[in-house]
Amino acid sequence: MGKAGKRKRKASAPSGSRGPMKSTMDVVKSNPFEVKVNKQKFNILGRKTKNDVGLPGVSRSKAIKKRTQTLLKEYKEKEKSNVFKDKRFGEYNTKISPEEKMIKRFTLERQQNFGKKNIYNLNEDEELTHYGQSLAEIEKLNDIIDSDSDTEERGTLSAELTAAHFGGGGGLLRKKVSSGQEVEEEEKPKSRKELIEELIAKSKQEKQERQTQRESALELTEKLDNDWKEIQTLIARKTPKSEKKDKEEKTKPDEYDMIVRELAFEMKAKPSDRMKTEEELAKEEQARLQKLEADRLRRMHGIDEQETKKKPKHISADDLADGFILDKDDRRLLSYKDGKINIENEEEEEEEGRNEDSNENEEESEEENNEHEEESEEESATEDEEDVDADNHSDLESDLESEEEATGNKEQKNQKSSEKKSQDMKEQDIKMEAARSELPYTFAVPESYEKFKSLLTGRTIEQQLIMLERIQKCNHPSLAMGNKAKLEKLFGFLLEYIGELATLDLPELKTIDKLVLPLYNLCQMFPERASDSIKFVLRDAAHDMEEIIEVKGRATFPGLNTLIYLKITALLFPTSDFWHPVVTPAFIYMSQLLTKCRITTLQDVVKGLFICCLFLEYVSLSRRFVPELINFLLGILHISLPKKQAQGYTVVHPFTPVGKNLELLLVCDKKDLESWQKQNLPLSIVTRLKEASRTEMNHIRLSCLAMCFDLIKKCAALYESLPSFHEIMHPVRILLTQHVPVSEYPEQMQEWYNSALRELENKVKHYTPLVCEKKKPVPLKQYTPKIVKVLEFGKKQGGSKKEQERKRLIQKHKREFKGAIREIRKDNQFLARMQLSEIMERDAARKRKVKELLSSLATQEGEWKAMKRKKRKN
Repeated sequence: MGKAGKRKRKASAPSGSRGPMKSTMDVVKSNPFEVKVNKQKFNILGRKTKNDVGLPGVSRSKAIKKRTQTLLKEYKEKEKSNVFKDKRFGEYNTKISPEEKMIKRFTLERQQNFGKKNIYNLNEDEELTHYGQSLAEIEKLNDIIDSDSDTEERGTLSAELTAAHFGGGGGLLRKKVSSGQEVEEEEKPKSRKELIEELIAKSKQEKQERQTQRESALELTEKLDNDWKEIQTLIARKTPKSEKKDKEEKTKPDEYDMIVRELAFEMKAKPSDRMKTEEELAKEEQARLQKLEADRLRRMHGIDEQETKKKPKHISADDLADGFILDKDDRRLLSYKDGKINIENEEEEEEEGRNEDSNENEEESEEENNEHEEESEEESATEDEEDVDADNHSDLESDLESEEEATGNKEQKNQKSSEKKSQDMKEQDIKMEAARSELPYTFAVPESYEKFKSLLTGRTIEQQLIMLERIQKCNHPSLAMGNKAKLEKLFGFLLEYIGELATLDLPELKTIDKLVLPLYNLCQMFPERASDSIKFVLRDAAHDMEEIIEVKGRATFPGLNTLIYLKITALLFPTSDFWHPVVTPAFIYMSQLLTKCRITTLQDVVKGLFICCLFLEYVSLSRRFVPELINFLLGILHISLPKKQAQGYTVVHPFTPVGKNLELLLVCDKKDLESWQKQNLPLSIVTRLKEASRTEMNHIRLSCLAMCFDLIKKCAALYESLPSFHEIMHPVRILLTQHVPVSEYPEQMQEWYNSALRELENKVKHYTPLVCEKKKPVPLKQYTPKIVKVLEFGKKQGGSKKEQERKRLIQKHKREFKGAIREIRKDNQFLARMQLSEIMERDAARKRKVKELLSSLATQEGEWKAMKRKKRKN
């Protein structure tokens, strides 16, 4: 290795190494041919120059030097928490003289102290005084004694003061003598008992004086009051009538003032009680029903209410009333009127309280009287018997006639009591039978559908509604944990029960109509369970229809229970939503029924018209267009025409232009046409069509046709705002105007026909015809050069300015990221070198110490051996 390599290693050696480090200036001076110069080709404004002048290793040595000043210092102070900082002013500033340093430090210290002391001193120059004396001097407490005497001995305590406050050496026990007299003989001091008696006598005398003074003051005030009343009558002056009228006219209030006063005295709204929560209402209702059920069971078992009531407890004369509790606070506030205690208010309040108590106890007293009447009758009978017996026993010489009379009276009384008992027994039996016939007030939720059905069968519709209501109230979800799941099952049971009522030979539509209300209440309580149940029913119906289509090739209309489920769906769930998890599947299922089910019988026509009515009910708010509805109404008109009539319209499935079911609604009998009257078609007619006569069938056909006209009128009113309304209703208009034999129908049918046709023809077009959008003409293609901005030499930058700026920033980020990674790696390498040098230094020091120890041990061992040899020689 050459000299240059050795120089580089020495220059890059760490500061902790023991070898000397040469400066770069000495290297440059020693060999100037190794200096590297990066020349700049062009001088560009705003660009940083990257050319350096120096040796190849100079930049590396600069970086190492910078890292030793920053990174190495942080590394060494990494685990140190205490740092000493010298904050003395100008300590390391050589430009300031020592005198200036001291003056500046003194001023800074004074500023700090001044700011701390005088931060709350608001009026420093003012002096506070009290009665002309300074508060500062008063606080010194120099003037303790406040004496009125102008004697020269100021500040000394008098004998009387010392005697009163400090005992004065027995001054109280001695007689006070005036200054002008001389005491010839000292009296004996008084004893403690005498002093106490004097104090008591003195206090009594003062008390009596105060009382006499108070009495005299009261007498004087009463005398003054009486004199004032006598004088007041003389002072009072009567005003003449003219002045009174003037005053009345002046003080007459305005209308506004009168209204304001009326408003002030009007009854103001009082705050009502807070509304109870659903849980509180459910608990109250459950408690009420349980109480009623307990009363019913008691009446059913023949237990009398009067026996269950608590009889008044007997109170003995020796009772001390230890358990007495005061229910009311009978204390009253004192009130005075004209200087006297107001006793009238107290009497009025007592009377009101007595009236209230009497009103409350009237009912109880009536019941108690009824109870005691029977007891008194029995007691009177027993007393009479005892008296008679006593008389018979006392008077031994009584006649036989008196005995016979007594026995006759006794028999009559016994007969009366027996008759009364039998009458009471009959009344009790009647009450028990009435209680058994009553509905129970509390019900448990049935666990299965069979139990639910057995609970409702044989009951009237009112009883069924009451039972369902009581089941909901007694098993509210807030009353117990499992009630929610039970009531959710109840919704499914009730839905199945409604379907079973619809499948009977004579469907109970009125019962179903009443049962929809509890079904709606359960749906509001558990919407998720209700939606799942309805969706399950609709899914089964759709699957059944698909299976029938696969087997037979054509579908038939479902039973009455499915149609009722579709009607209930519109009542339980909102039909105006754009999409609903229950209504939307029902909507699709109904459209499939109108398109896939063949019309073969009059029952199918009635069911199809019912589905059309449901469609109008579903879309009444959303005004959604239903093409299946228009198509079905067109087909109904088609099957009411004769076969040989020319057609100018198209018929869509499930209706066919040719077939055996074309004249299904055609009526040719003139008698039936004349005798027909418009009537509503109930759903129950579906099950009775087989038993109907020919005339009834023709009347039903005409009613179906009239209903078709009515539905066409409603559709025209519903879809009049559609842009393509006239195109949609065009085939219906052709059928009505050109093919329907209006003249053969009765007058009432003609009115329905004319109203439907009028509704179709009177609609004005609410839309503008379609016109192509106006656009600028597209210019012809010309061979013009494509100009592309070239920002950097040799690179084409396509796109807009934003894209170019984004690419430039991405490139800059990559460059900076690489530089940061490079610097981090160099920092880690530098720290690793420093740590390695520290480890090597520690290892070298340890090896040196070990060698020194071994050498010292070797010398000691040699000395010991030499001493041993000497001992052997000796």
